[in-house]
Amino acid sequence: MFSIIQAAGWPIWPLVACSILALALVIERFLSLKPARVAPPRLLDEAMAVSRASVPGPDVVSQLEQNSALGEVLASGFRALNSDPRCSESDLRATMEGTGRAVAHRLERYLSALATIASAAPLLGLFGTVVGMIEIFGSQAPSGGMTGGNPAQLAHGISVALYNTAFGLIIAIPALIFWRYFRARVDGYLLTLELASERFVRHLLALRRA
Repeated sequence: MFSIIQAAGWPIWPLVACSILALALVIERFLSLKPARVAPPRLLDEAMAVSRASVPGPDVVSQLEQNSALGEVLASGFRALNSDPRCSESDLRATMEGTGRAVAHRLERYLSALATIASAAPLLGLFGTVVGMIEIFGSQAPSGGMTGGNPAQLAHGISVALYNTAFGLIIAIPALIFWRYFRARVDGYLLTLELASERFVRHLLALRRA
């Protein structure tokens, strides 16, 4: 592999950097988008059970907030009632929606970078191939009255130049697949957070009236 990278010339180094960055982003997103860190399955039921009689104290709210992304959204509802027990439904929803937008932004972090790599890698590969072809044909140009060069050497140079395009596609295809996978996963999480928030708002409104 290292010999191929050396043979392909300097244009392949940006692709190597893209491959390392894409791998780092994929690993980071896999770790950050685990269900336990975003929306634990039983967290909503536990939060509702804890607040069945009254809004829990600051210690419980802080623990809930640090639990996961869903915990942050639910904790914002508790904090709104703790700061103003008579807060209106619109204020409660606005508080939780604001926290939800911040959580959504964090869930979508680095996805645009991964999509950019998936789009730019083939173009970088094509650029490297074009540069390689220019250098090859420039070296094969007639000089001093001599015509042409070695056809075998020319064919080998073209194949080496095409390494850039192949490497760009090797990077772009997995990056695109993972971007779509993470995009669908984030969309599913956002739907889960939205439904849980709506259910929790109704619970808090009933708790406020009690």
